[in-house]
Amino acid sequence: MPPRWLSFIVLAGGVAVVSTASILIRLAQAEGVSSLTIAAVRLGLAAAILAPFAVLNARREIMRLGRRELALCLLSGLLLAIHFWTWISSLEYTSVASSAALVTTNPLWVGLASAVLLRERPAPAALAGIALTVAGSVLIFAADSGGSERTATNPLLGNTLALAGAVSASGYLLVGRALRARMSLMAYVWLAYTVAAMFLGAAVAASGISLAAASVPAWAFMALLAIGPQLLGHTAFNWAVRRLTATFVAIAILGEPVGAAILAWFYFDEGFTTLQLIGFLLLLTGIFAAARGEKFRETEE
Repeated sequence: MPPRWLSFIVLAGGVAVVSTASILIRLAQAEGVSSLTIAAVRLGLAAAILAPFAVLNARREIMRLGRRELALCLLSGLLLAIHFWTWISSLEYTSVASSAALVTTNPLWVGLASAVLLRERPAPAALAGIALTVAGSVLIFAADSGGSERTATNPLLGNTLALAGAVSASGYLLVGRALRARMSLMAYVWLAYTVAAMFLGAAVAASGISLAAASVPAWAFMALLAIGPQLLGHTAFNWAVRRLTATFVAIAILGEPVGAAILAWFYFDEGFTTLQLIGFLLLLTGIFAAARGEKFRETEE
């Protein structure tokens, strides 16, 4: 088993890479690509890249999976598909800061579900971290909910879609936590990405959208999404969730809005308000508090 400090480093790297997703999505949308297409191509390319490694390293494991594991993989893929579809769509209607902040309110949902379903009792510091990170997200949302004509064409719809993305992502994390106790990372990740890509691909086909219409730059942005945020970022989350609590992983992912908002400032001139900066500070403080709680739990074990 790798040392605990390595889990924190891998998780931090995953958060940094995932922070670029909002920017790449906005750039692809600017090329006229639909949100549904972006979600389908992102997961489809990721699954295709992983396929040879899955066949070589996890073929026998996948063939031996029982009905319960396969059913959970289907559920995980469906939740992942819903997460990306709703969240990517939210970036059409609201600012990067609001979308990224709301989609990462996972701790509220994961913490509650973990206590009920997994019987995990977060340490007091972790509970404080949840409160701080949720408060930070609320402040960012409040500061940016009005938006601007350039960055928020329909904030209410966009924020609702981002929140739906948060709820579905929380379910994905919890199902992954259950499956990763019995499956290797490669087997689980490839199955989850493949199932999600199949659901999204079916939706693209039903909508009549043509992938051939996408421009070369759009394909480049979607390929970067698949390789960076999807393969490197989300695979890092799945690796870490077996070694850290699902609640802590969800809290750490809240670092994404900070990185995404900073990048949006440079690329799209989406400035910060004082309230947003306070929210970012609360997010970082909450992540630190949760990390302290995780370290305390380790010493108790």
